Amino acid sequence: MIPFMFGEEIYEYFKQIKQIFDPNGIFNPGKIVDAPRMNTFLRIDHTKPKREFQTYFNFDNDGGFSNSIEKCNGSGDCRKPQILGGTMCPSYKATLDEKHTTRARANALREIISKSNKGNPFVDEDLMEVFSLCLSCKACKSECPSNVDVTKLKAEFLQHYYDDAGVPFNVWMIGNLNIFNRIGSFAPKFYNFIVKNKVTSSVLKYLLKFEQKRQLPELKEISLKKWDRKHQAARTNRQIYLFADEFTNYFDSDIGVKAILLLEKLGYGVKIAPVGESGRTFFSKGLLKRAKKIAEMNVRNLADLINENTPLLGLEPSAILTFRDEYKEIVSGDLHDSAKNIARHTFLLDEFLANEFEKGQINSNSFTEQSLNIMLHTHCHQKALAGSDALMKVLSIPENYQVEEIKSGCCGMAGSFGFEKDKYDVSMKIGELALFPAVRNAPEDTIIVANGTSCRHQIAEGTSRKALHFVEVLYDAMK
Repeated sequence: MIPFMFGEEIYEYFKQIKQIFDPNGIFNPGKIVDAPRMNTFLRIDHTKPKREFQTYFNFDNDGGFSNSIEKCNGSGDCRKPQILGGTMCPSYKATLDEKHTTRARANALREIISKSNKGNPFVDEDLMEVFSLCLSCKACKSECPSNVDVTKLKAEFLQHYYDDAGVPFNVWMIGNLNIFNRIGSFAPKFYNFIVKNKVTSSVLKYLLKFEQKRQLPELKEISLKKWDRKHQAARTNRQIYLFADEFTNYFDSDIGVKAILLLEKLGYGVKIAPVGESGRTFFSKGLLKRAKKIAEMNVRNLADLINENTPLLGLEPSAILTFRDEYKEIVSGDLHDSAKNIARHTFLLDEFLANEFEKGQINSNSFTEQSLNIMLHTHCHQKALAGSDALMKVLSIPENYQVEEIKSGCCGMAGSFGFEKDKYDVSMKIGELALFPAVRNAPEDTIIVANGTSCRHQIAEGTSRKALHFVEVLYDAMK
């Protein structure tokens, strides 16, 4: 290309300069001068057919699974240091190891599945190691210039790996968290004794392969759904469905209660959506067979309920955004249109309130005039799939509330990732990149806001400061 772009005469000058300054050809040999032809040393052998697989996710928009991996062009944006901002890629920012970049994961996956002769090339320990520190934060889906979705690729890889190698016991336990919480909710005090007691919690962490330093989350005395069954709902023409996700329902039911009361005070009727869990734990651990069943069941239950007039709202970003992201790509073909329609009318609660504020349905007169300083940490999935603008706007509805967004990436917890013993150190290093110092340096009278349940847990353990959900702040601000 160089002779073509500059002409043979100038190219000869290039060669002479190269010979003067690098007579032994040790600086980037073959890059500019005497470079090989463009159709040599290609990463794909086009004389061989691409190997395709029966996948659990639908990769049709990318032209198939192999083409989805090929979206990575090697630009190296995933090697950004913390000083340049952004979220991608948290594991690289903490380790500064190329192996833990978005690019490395795509390259390793391409290399192994294209050259392996095994019936199931996904059963590969090198691949498992490369993906081990992926936090499934989804930052690559929005920040990578090619939008390589490594979270999706990782989940697909893990399910194929488990198909032959089996599902580890601790992975099965984490995936089925909702079942254990449901059982525990019948005797929450006993459940909480187990997770708080030094002996029993130590055994539980050992079985889960969790770091002993971590504190396991406790159940609330009453779940959100149980509270709602006793609650006399307000009657109004403005109806919404609230998703009582598997985390809010059991761990943060007090936040769910405040969300319902806040919406009712603002003139909305709230019904709990007739679905169970989102499947987030199964998606995160690569248990896609089970995740697909949950997604399809939820789509069937909501298909005739969710529309422009009765949207689906959620509080936990990782759970509610599953309806907007993964569901469309994993449900069977006959449910695809329904899943897309639900996705169009699914919102984070802050998105919904910000939109209603813009339309004049909500105004600042309903809230306090007192001053308050807020520092906001935005959940990774929200950054990648929705952004933080709506959240910033909603927290600013009270006229004298000042909101500053922390220039942090991922908090480092990422669901069960930060709990796991072999990932604990990396998890805390990620927190120390920006989030922990910002929270520690915040004045005592500044409120820390984080919508993700994992984010709040990480902030508490890393800084000893309590972070609130935005709903708690807005509810307390009501006149």
